[in-house]
Amino acid sequence: MKKWLMFAMATVCCLFIVACSANEEVNPQATGDDAVPVNSHTPIEVDLINTKGDSIGKATLSETDKGVKIAVKAEGLEPGTKAIHIHETGKCVAPDFTSAGAHFNPGQREHGFENPNGFHAGDLPNIEVSAQGTVNAIITAPNVTLKQGENSLLDEDGSALVIHKKADDYKTDPAGNAGDRIVCGVIGK
Repeated sequence: MKKWLMFAMATVCCLFIVACSANEEVNPQATGDDAVPVNSHTPIEVDLINTKGDSIGKATLSETDKGVKIAVKAEGLEPGTKAIHIHETGKCVAPDFTSAGAHFNPGQREHGFENPNGFHAGDLPNIEVSAQGTVNAIITAPNVTLKQGENSLLDEDGSALVIHKKADDYKTDPAGNAGDRIVCGVIGK
């Protein structure tokens, strides 16, 4: 009876290990100590900084079957409608955040949901900052991924989440007349 119980427990443990590893991907570009499985379902937390370099909030990115879900929570912003975009480079150097480059645009399209030649993969719907200067928004970016491959936000130089001073007009190339970059967060592994 004890042997049967030990066999059953060992079998359950093996099945658990196999089930857990089925949800992991191996980074094909990794070598040596970096060649470990990367779970594509693990959320990525992004620290959001303002033009002074101060942390003002977080964004949590997670892979879903509809794209990348981005949950943004921040404070200390000027109230109103703001543009938010994914930019091509994971570098946020204050005060202007031009280090983040242009919008994430692997398809080489023009900017804006209303642009007949658009839109960028990194174009996102506007967010609303409350009268208290806070934002608590959830956005889904359907044309990007946290997995390896095409449209991955986790390429060699990463990407960045940027909030602009004004709203995106959804049509003007290259950035929707959204104004200065006021918040930035590096999206990386």
